[in-house]
Amino acid sequence: MSCIGVIDYGMGNLHSLAKALARVAAEDRIDISYDPDKLARADRLVLPGVGGAKYCMEELRRLELDDFVREVAGTKPMLGVCLGMQIMLEHSDENGGADLLGLFEGDVVKFPDPAQHDADTPDDTRIKVPHMGWNQIHRTREHSLFDGVPEDAWFYFVHSYHAAPEHDKDILGVTEHGVDFASVLLKENTMAVQFHPEKSQGAGMKLLANFMHWDGQV
Repeated sequence: MSCIGVIDYGMGNLHSLAKALARVAAEDRIDISYDPDKLARADRLVLPGVGGAKYCMEELRRLELDDFVREVAGTKPMLGVCLGMQIMLEHSDENGGADLLGLFEGDVVKFPDPAQHDADTPDDTRIKVPHMGWNQIHRTREHSLFDGVPEDAWFYFVHSYHAAPEHDKDILGVTEHGVDFASVLLKENTMAVQFHPEKSQGAGMKLLANFMHWDGQV
């Protein structure tokens, strides 16, 4: 029996995500914890997140979890979810700017302001911010993490900022919402998704199940 550690820093949809993981984990144990020593013993880690990047990083630093995440990155499979994905980059423009974990090179930027669209653009075709609801993932390449997930599958999103990674090779999936943005990142043993797999029905559950069996190969 292996253990999946869900990193608890007070800013994540922890219990819904842990419940979804438990559904696909068979006999594996799910531990929700803010204790780095306990989390270090887990076989896989999940970094959730809801809220603002600046305040998220403040809590991670307060709990001494920021350095822990950096240290274990690349040593065991890790999944970032929603804000947990964004804080894996280097810098966010949100809340006046914040330095992040730096696991992926690149920034987190805001979607274009809908008011900046041409005045002749019909209201029903203008993008809405926040990006909230169902949207599709277009894969940049095939990977075992997508095994059994339909091409261009629909997932559930809630966010106003998006990842802008520096390297295309780190992008595993993209989504269109006014602009094409990176919605799935992959580097070494770290996978990150902008959407909420626990709210994404069959496709989300299948992706979580694939993560549970992923050996960390890019």
